[in-house]
Amino acid sequence: MLTVRKATISILPVVGALLLGQAATFPNLAPWYADLVKPSFNPPNWIFGPVWTTLYALMAVAIWRILSRDAPEKRGGLVLFFAQLAFNAAWSWMFFGMHSPLLGLCNILPQWFLIVATLVVFWRIDRLAGLCLLPLAFWVAFATVLNFEVWRLN
Repeated sequence: MLTVRKATISILPVVGALLLGQAATFPNLAPWYADLVKPSFNPPNWIFGPVWTTLYALMAVAIWRILSRDAPEKRGGLVLFFAQLAFNAAWSWMFFGMHSPLLGLCNILPQWFLIVATLVVFWRIDRLAGLCLLPLAFWVAFATVLNFEVWRLN
């Protein structure tokens, strides 16, 4: 596959998901999100930007590496990857855009399973690609607990 095409497929959808998520998140941080009751372990707002930027960069590296490999599981891995990415972008609209921690929770649970399934398939094709998704799996697991607590407390 041509390098430019791989870069386009690796970077544009990931950046698109990031921008879609920001479009729903930023306008709703204040006053809606700021007024919610949050658990004691809720990170400060400033941490989310650097964490998600890193996670999106790792996702782009992972997909780049998978696109560079020939493997029978490649197509399934790509389907899983883009499904989890779509869930990722949709979460911001469900949680922030619709002001619904419950809808966010309904999204983030299957999203986490899709991430883990993607990680497993990527690991089988290219270990480094799989490792690139490990921080995402841990962060979304944490975000799931956080989302649940925000829903429960509000």
